[in-house]
Amino acid sequence: MSLPNTFGKLYLIPTTLGENDPMEVLPIAVKDFIDKTNYFIVENEKTARRFIKKISPSKSQQDLRLETLNKHTAPEQLSDYLKPCLEGNDVGVISEAGCPGVADPGAEMVALAHQTGIQVVPMVGPSSILLALMASGMNGQSFAFNGYLPIDKTDKKKALKQLEKRSIDLGQSQIFMETPYRNNKLLQDLTSILQPHTLLTVATDITLAQEFIKTKTVKQWRTSTVDLHKRPTIFVLHAS
Repeated sequence: MSLPNTFGKLYLIPTTLGENDPMEVLPIAVKDFIDKTNYFIVENEKTARRFIKKISPSKSQQDLRLETLNKHTAPEQLSDYLKPCLEGNDVGVISEAGCPGVADPGAEMVALAHQTGIQVVPMVGPSSILLALMASGMNGQSFAFNGYLPIDKTDKKKALKQLEKRSIDLGQSQIFMETPYRNNKLLQDLTSILQPHTLLTVATDITLAQEFIKTKTVKQWRTSTVDLHKRPTIFVLHAS
């Protein structure tokens, strides 16, 4: 007879997409979990502590046990991060913004949890990728998130042409992003490289007071002015 699984669970905790009140966009279940848990795997300790403080002001910061998971984390460290789960404690994964595991190093932690037999629990919260698609008016039945485009000008042009062709061939919405300080340059590239009739959504500062989401043709964007510098932005295109 097999013994019951007494492992803790790995919870994927969504965070805000900017400096707004967390409880404006997060369900009470997120607060309930943070109130009762001290073990967290985070992308950035400083911002994670600030987020936890906003959610649970009375929680002791000294009692928190935070492990850092980012592009510098050695793969061999990941197993240690799950030790509290193996000892029966629930652990939360906190990304810098939005939902862990999507365009985020948390996916590695989730994969290891599955391999180890630890239950993974995704919690509800804002995903800039899905919110941008929802607000785009484009095909929500078939879409692809392509992450960051190449920095090299020639490679970027090739990638955009490929995305446009894929959209035409498959009827598929193509979603991508850029480092915020390069957003204005990317918008210039989009309007010069893509076909005039291709639809393009620019979705920036999603869920914040200054939120801006517009869908226009590339031709219309060529005569539009919007400053995206250092503003988190998702781009969606659909060509036909």
